Amino acid sequence: MFFRSERLFLRPAWPEDWSDLFRAVSDAEICRNLAAVPWPYRPEDAQWYAGQVQDPRHPHFLVTLPGGGGVETIGTVALMAGAGGRTEAGYWIARAHWGRGFATEALRAALVLARTLGHVEVHAAHFHDNPASGRVLRKAGFRPSGRIESCFSQARGEAVPAVHHAIRLDAPNDCDGDPDPLMRAA
Repeated sequence: MFFRSERLFLRPAWPEDWSDLFRAVSDAEICRNLAAVPWPYRPEDAQWYAGQVQDPRHPHFLVTLPGGGGVETIGTVALMAGAGGRTEAGYWIARAHWGRGFATEALRAALVLARTLGHVEVHAAHFHDNPASGRVLRKAGFRPSGRIESCFSQARGEAVPAVHHAIRLDAPNDCDGDPDPLMRAA
C-alpha cells in the first residue's frame, strides 16, 4: 500500500531501507518520546523494523519527502493493533524536519487510510512531557479523552505518564485536512 499526500509519499519499508531509517531515527530526543523504540538505537533495530511484514489492517509506512535530489526518509507512521482490539496510531519525524507540519500531514494520511480500511476509531497517546506531539494529534483531529495512562518507554527504561487521545472515523470530521463533503450545505 502506498499513499501520496500534498508533500509526502508514504510507502512500506523494505529490508534495504534499514540504513536510511537508522540515520533518520538515531536521535535520543526522538527515541525517548516513542514507547517501543530503544535507546541507543542500533542498526539491528532498524533492520528488524524494515524487515517487518505488513499487516493489511494495520500497515506501517516510511514517511518520505520526494525532491529534486531523490527521496529522503524523514520518519514513520503506523496503524497498530493495540490492547483490547483497538487501533492505535504512532509516528515520528526526524529532528531536521520538525516544525514544518510533516507529522500532522503523515498522521492525517494514515487516518484517511484507516477510514478506508474500515476502522471506526483510532487511539493515540503522547508522553506527558512531549506536548508538541499532543499538538500534532489535535491538528490531525484527535481529541484528548481526559485519561492519563502509564506507558513503558523502552528508550527511557521506565513507565512514563501518557495523555490518551482518540478520533472517531465513522462520523464527519476533518482528518484529511479537507472539508468533509457530508458537512457541506445543500
